[in-house]
Amino acid sequence: MYIAVVPNRNSPPAILLREGWRDGKKTRQRTLANLSDWPKEKIEAFRRLLHDEPLVSPHDLFTTQKTIPHGHVEAILEMIGRLKLDHLISAERCRERDLVVAMIAQRLIDPCSKLATTRAWHTTTLAEELEVAEASENDLYEAMDWLLERKERIEKKLAARHLREGGLVLYDVSSSFYEGRTCPLAQFGHDRDGKKGLPIIVYGVMTNGEGCPVAVEVYPGNTGDPTTVADQIEKLREQFGLSRVVMVGDRGMLTQPQIDKLKLHPGFGWITALKSTAIRELVEQGALQLSLLDQKNLAEITSPDYPGERLMVCHNPFLEEERKRKRQALLEATEKSLQKISKEVARRKKKLLEAKEIGVKVGKVLGRYKMGKHFECKIGESSFAWNRLVPSIEQEEKLDGIYVVRTSEPAERLSAEETVRSYKSLAEVERAFRCLKGVDLLVRPIRHRTEDRVPAHIFLCVLAYYVEWHLRRAWAPLLFEDEERQEERQRRDPILPAQPSASAQRKKRTHQTGEGIAVQSFKSLLGELARRARVIYALKSEKAGEKSNLTFSQVPEPTPLQARALELLRTFPVTAN
Repeated sequence: MYIAVVPNRNSPPAILLREGWRDGKKTRQRTLANLSDWPKEKIEAFRRLLHDEPLVSPHDLFTTQKTIPHGHVEAILEMIGRLKLDHLISAERCRERDLVVAMIAQRLIDPCSKLATTRAWHTTTLAEELEVAEASENDLYEAMDWLLERKERIEKKLAARHLREGGLVLYDVSSSFYEGRTCPLAQFGHDRDGKKGLPIIVYGVMTNGEGCPVAVEVYPGNTGDPTTVADQIEKLREQFGLSRVVMVGDRGMLTQPQIDKLKLHPGFGWITALKSTAIRELVEQGALQLSLLDQKNLAEITSPDYPGERLMVCHNPFLEEERKRKRQALLEATEKSLQKISKEVARRKKKLLEAKEIGVKVGKVLGRYKMGKHFECKIGESSFAWNRLVPSIEQEEKLDGIYVVRTSEPAERLSAEETVRSYKSLAEVERAFRCLKGVDLLVRPIRHRTEDRVPAHIFLCVLAYYVEWHLRRAWAPLLFEDEERQEERQRRDPILPAQPSASAQRKKRTHQTGEGIAVQSFKSLLGELARRARVIYALKSEKAGEKSNLTFSQVPEPTPLQARALELLRTFPVTAN
């Protein structure tokens, strides 16, 4: 049986209850009753009954009260739970721990100031999930102070998870600008952000050989990079209880004085590189024969200037071309600026330029382009002449594309190829700084006023990167990431630029995974997950104009992309002892 609506010219349509059946190949029907006089509500209820539908529609009982993004919160808290990061921060759940976890999650969702954080986490389900909806800005500051008191214990637990005896420890230093005048850590120093006129904060990040962050230390802005190494040695020995590690640092970090300090601890080894002046000295002494690199791009040598060490000489033709191109561009820019000074000197007839004025102008040019060693400048009273030092340029060109990696590790522990790969793994720490300082976590600008809040803020950002590091690995099949990067690194040429695997090239070419899912960036994947919202429904009141307090929430089934992201999270192996 069914209800049919039959048009009736200028009159209201007829509402008929009919029955239909098959008679051979024909369809027959007959009218059982005329329901035209029934009220619309009664007809609708009868229609639902005939169709085996609920007599009361959910739309008639409930109204949508709120829709809150939830999927990205669910994913981040899922990873935090799998890493047991909350238990690592504090074994017992407390309000401070919930606030710290919420700040870590918010840093990944939308990094902002602490005041903005207390507002932003209400735009998602984060505040509700962690029961921090009523938290104020002062509560967050108190939680940061609480976190800083536990920093040493937390780092010790992270080191126990990710560092091992005899393993690699990567260490590098960066800085971020500071806006304010009250924090004593904010000092003028080597600015890496290009923010002239602002003080900076220096911080060093320690990771394991794969780039997983383990510890961070904060220093005044006028601290030199090498001077921070002694603190890291002490931390590895005393705080982490390690007696045998290999520290990897760049040539500006592990200088000879720092290596001398490492030698005081027999179990500590190092991998670093020589500066260009040291390489030139090796060539002049005959310890480094450039002909060694005619047939191959990697050769191992020794030198009496570096007793007990191995030196790996590497030649990268791509780096050679880049250095030549850059030098030529800098030489031309320097000549162009010097030519302007020369013309100005010749043009000034009434008020002649003194030698000291010319010297200041020339010094600025040579300091800007760092090409002073390749130019001979003759400055006099109202006279200026210059020319290129061709022998100096030719001598430097011979070393283009050549760098030397030095290590204390014997060949039985690390081959020449493994040593070079280990040194180049410092790129993992640089990646951490890009995430910390870029759009992901926004460690800068730093505005906290006290000497304790700044380290707490940076430590909070490093913990957020710890979660992001694991999320990126878990989601590698869905991201523009090379899933085979770690395996390929052990097989590829350690000198030549890395080439993406076939699967990574396919993802970049087709913008799809092997499963036919659109490839995402880290931020866009969080955005896709956020679209899986928690919908809050409210029961309609029987009295018109009145609101009901009865509500319930519902989260829809995930899309294929969301389901795959959650599956990768729940199956990703983590170290969470």
